[in-house]
Amino acid sequence: MVHAATPGAYTMAVESGAEFVTHTPIAGGVREHDVAAMRSAGQRSIPTITMMEALLTAFVTSGPPPGRADHLGEVLGDVGRLHRAGVEILAGTDANAGPSAPVPVPHGESLHHEFELMARAGMTPVEILRSATVLPARAFGLADRGAVRPGMRADLLLVNGDPTRDITATRDIRAVWCAGHPVTPVTAREP
Repeated sequence: MVHAATPGAYTMAVESGAEFVTHTPIAGGVREHDVAAMRSAGQRSIPTITMMEALLTAFVTSGPPPGRADHLGEVLGDVGRLHRAGVEILAGTDANAGPSAPVPVPHGESLHHEFELMARAGMTPVEILRSATVLPARAFGLADRGAVRPGMRADLLLVNGDPTRDITATRDIRAVWCAGHPVTPVTAREP
């Protein structure tokens, strides 16, 4: 797995033969030959659009320079091109809350936002759900999860609504199970 947030680093990551390329360049875009090479080699993309958006928000405060395209639009366009070319896209956010992180990306909520950004990039709700379940389970060799079937690890999320039609339904959570056990919501304690 290689992290690459610039076009040059992205090319180096693809040329290295890394199985997973994490991030999508925030300026300059993914080069066409990298898209073709990733498809040909079966490499996977984990674009972390939420992290790229957070970086853009933190470091590009005055807007894009005159004559330049919208940077988030470029990222979304790149994710769409990778997807249309047949590069497998896996959901991920690079969530972190550490003091040394360049920008905070909250665990949990950021994945819902990532789903919404993936939809803006042209992925369908079913493709997005697969990018967060069965595809990463297969990619990382986790044979006991990623699908709802007898004998599988039961990490489940029950939502109000139909996320196969409206990806924002993943935000309306009714219940959670981890390894088949119900998870009790954590409530804030008074000081």
